[in-house]
Amino acid sequence: MIEIERKFLVNSEIYKDQAFRKARITQGFLNTHKARTVRIRLRGEKGFITVKGQSSSNGLSRFEWEKEISKQEAESLLKLCEPTIIDKVRYEVKAGTHIFEVDEFYGDNQGLVIAEIELKTEHETFEKPIWLGEEVTGDIKYYNSQLSKHPYINW
Repeated sequence: MIEIERKFLVNSEIYKDQAFRKARITQGFLNTHKARTVRIRLRGEKGFITVKGQSSSNGLSRFEWEKEISKQEAESLLKLCEPTIIDKVRYEVKAGTHIFEVDEFYGDNQGLVIAEIELKTEHETFEKPIWLGEEVTGDIKYYNSQLSKHPYINW
């Protein structure tokens, strides 16, 4: 249940042509305390509740627990979330043996595009696509929980 993840900015839209799947995601946060966040997500017809712990000092890993819930439960819980609700499209792109999840944000975070890759170890190597830009792993302003409080439009 430990998530190891690296985050990057994206420097072109080439990933869209390379994506094998995309989905609209709406998500909000019931709690955004730095020691724990509780996220509600609606992805298509499925809902999810996720609890994440505090990130390691290098920002690469943290505890994550997720459970699928019904669409109706997710819609009801989204009404209880802190402002602002995150709206994005997630593109899934294969690169070598890994899959990048590329999030294109809308609303108050319009213009921000972030790619994430989950790894098995903190030192695992991976293929870097040409559209991958600056690494922002560990920079909390790029966490979705922070984007809901301090949207990209205000930077």
